[in-house]
Amino acid sequence: MGDNLKELNSEVIACRRCPRLVAHREEVALVKRRAYRDQPYWGKAVPAFGSTRARLVLVGLAPGAHGSNRTGRMFTGDSSGDTLYAALHKYGFASQPRAEGRRDGLKLIDCFITAAVRCAPPGNKPTRAEFAACHPFFLRELRRLKRARVYVALGRLAFDALLRALPEVGFSVTEQKPQFGHEAAFEVNPGSRLLLCSYHPSRQNTQTGRLTPVMFDRVWARARSEVGAI
Repeated sequence: MGDNLKELNSEVIACRRCPRLVAHREEVALVKRRAYRDQPYWGKAVPAFGSTRARLVLVGLAPGAHGSNRTGRMFTGDSSGDTLYAALHKYGFASQPRAEGRRDGLKLIDCFITAAVRCAPPGNKPTRAEFAACHPFFLRELRRLKRARVYVALGRLAFDALLRALPEVGFSVTEQKPQFGHEAAFEVNPGSRLLLCSYHPSRQNTQTGRLTPVMFDRVWARARSEVGAI
């Protein structure tokens, strides 16, 4: 297995462990959405994005069918990414507020973005087996993120995946029964780390008012404060 991020990302991109996910991501890439009919689709597993020296680590659920599965980069090319990168830019974690494709010039600043599952799942619902298949990739990334100080879980399923993974890489959440909730925060030891929770910036959440700009801003203001204070 590769010991650096470039090798690990190559393994992720080449992965075909989950027949259901492979079939779905490739079908979506072939059929396409009408708005993107003239664009090439990535149609493969999506690697992590950012530097392993980052102090802020974001964990999402899985690539969007017509976002990351089209562009090949985490949270890029859909409304979730529009909301996320605007916030990251506002708080100094991204070089620009828009993410349109892998060659758009966007750079993360002291930030690393990954996901619990690396292929777009049907109905945005991975199975337990699919979570398990991606888990080793997730663990290998977390082990390399030695400077991480703040983890942000975008959604309950990302939170659950992170809670399972942290003890396997030598960290523990101090609260005995941590429960997901927007803006919930938990200490992670050793090393004075923090786990923050946020509702996922999906269109379903932002358009219904479940996640407002003010609510999302508070998460990143806290992350900025914690990262900046260390």
